[in-house]
Amino acid sequence: MNADPQLIESLMQGAIDLHCHSGPSVMARAVNHEQALEQAAAAGMRAVLFKDHYYPTGPFVDVLKDAGKATKAEPIGSIVLNNSVGGINPFAVEPAVKTGAKVVWMPTVSAANHIREGHRKSLLPTKGKMLKQVALSVLDARGDLLDPVKQVLDIIAEHDVVLSCGHLHISEVWPLFEEAKKRGCNRLLVNHPSYTVGASLSDVKELVSMGAWIEHSICMFIPNRMKVYDEAFLKALIEAAGVDRTFFGSDLGQTNAPLPVEGFRQIIGLCLSIGYSPEDVRKMVSTNAAQLAGIGANTAAA
Repeated sequence: MNADPQLIESLMQGAIDLHCHSGPSVMARAVNHEQALEQAAAAGMRAVLFKDHYYPTGPFVDVLKDAGKATKAEPIGSIVLNNSVGGINPFAVEPAVKTGAKVVWMPTVSAANHIREGHRKSLLPTKGKMLKQVALSVLDARGDLLDPVKQVLDIIAEHDVVLSCGHLHISEVWPLFEEAKKRGCNRLLVNHPSYTVGASLSDVKELVSMGAWIEHSICMFIPNRMKVYDEAFLKALIEAAGVDRTFFGSDLGQTNAPLPVEGFRQIIGLCLSIGYSPEDVRKMVSTNAAQLAGIGANTAAA
């Protein structure tokens, strides 16, 4: 059953994308940060977070604001703790959160789990050969959290920003989040839990019970070259976490793929078609992400 286009457009109003892969980047991108923000604003969206695997995007936020480009939709920065920023490096995190970063991602393309699972080839840079990634983990050989990880957690807690598990394995996520909670991190995020992270449906339920939010990548559920899951599994994932703890990020911006805004339209239509109410869908494309990231409010995402 096709969803009403007018209903889809109404649910686009205020939508938030906390996972936009716009450029510039060493990877091929269909849109840059300014274009992604402009397209989101034109669609009535509230905010867009720029994510790059290789550099902090916070400084672009101030550039766009100073240029008057952030009047209708809010740009948000982030930092991913891959080798390009020194790995799990508190000296990179501190300035990042002071210059617009609202999400700190644990390693993605540099994560030992990501490399071990063979996803590395799908995320190779397109601008020439680069150094081979050094595999990163948050744990030492005994299974204890590394000291730099604890320093990063303290910075995240101090600035009340979001901690994402990145592409760590679920076995690393448990000790990371347990320590994060002890250190006062209130905003815990698991992205595409079944992809790379390796979380089961029961894991998703338990992650939510400990206070985590679950983000699903739109690109993995709509028709395109990156689709890996069907509608039934999407519904199972949503039911495992519950509508109130689930939201969508586009994970789009790549070439030869739907644009992020179009991805949001498609996932709204898909969710409506499999039985979720407009109120449920609004939570999953707008208000839940706002609560997690503290957009438009100063309350912690408890």
